[in-house]
Amino acid sequence: MLPTASKGRGYSGSRPAPIFAPYLRRIIKWQQMDIEYTFWQMLHLCTSPKVVYQHTKYHKQTKNQWARDDPAFVVILCLFLVFATSAYCAAYGASFSHGALTVFSVVFVHFILAGAILATICWFLTNSYLREEPNSHVVEQRVEWLYAFDVHCNSFFPAFIMLYVIQYFLSPILVAHGFIPVLLSNLLFMVAITYYNYLNFLGYDVLPFLDRTTFFLYPIGLAIILSPLLILIGYNPTRHIMSLYFS
Repeated sequence: MLPTASKGRGYSGSRPAPIFAPYLRRIIKWQQMDIEYTFWQMLHLCTSPKVVYQHTKYHKQTKNQWARDDPAFVVILCLFLVFATSAYCAAYGASFSHGALTVFSVVFVHFILAGAILATICWFLTNSYLREEPNSHVVEQRVEWLYAFDVHCNSFFPAFIMLYVIQYFLSPILVAHGFIPVLLSNLLFMVAITYYNYLNFLGYDVLPFLDRTTFFLYPIGLAIILSPLLILIGYNPTRHIMSLYFS
């Protein structure tokens, strides 16, 4: 159970304007984006994610903020989503208008809007319940909202590889009827959800002023419990999600 939020804690430590203003300006300036470092992060999020968050500590030391000041990761991930969703639309015979609507919903609703909601929930929980009590000799620190969104984006990328790229190539098998497609589909989703939450945990565990960050590992247990049950009842998440977009 989470402890009660301490009263009298204002959010004076969070100053989004100085962070958001340059971040948003750089979205339209490709020459200011560090594309090479972004691809390095994406690779290591899939192979050795702790290295990525070790670099987050260096970023805090040099830029005095935990959040990225470079929107390259979000921009490139959005482009990947556009390409992957377009491939699904082409493979499953969606019309141009239906394909455009699908791409829009995946990028702006499923990734950005849902990510913003999840980031806001994590930002609120960490600042309200998981921060260590500061002593009089330490400057009070808070989780930046933009950092919470960064954590979501980091966690989302390996899930994107599994549920958009790998699932695309396996979709002829996964959408078929039978036990094997149900088994493979549930295992794929379980691994993706588990890894997403593990990276979410790493993102908050690296912050030295947070405590009890194992709270973010709890959904992994739920995924491991539900997966065998869904397999037993014959539920195929790939077929279900594909049926929402394509007949």
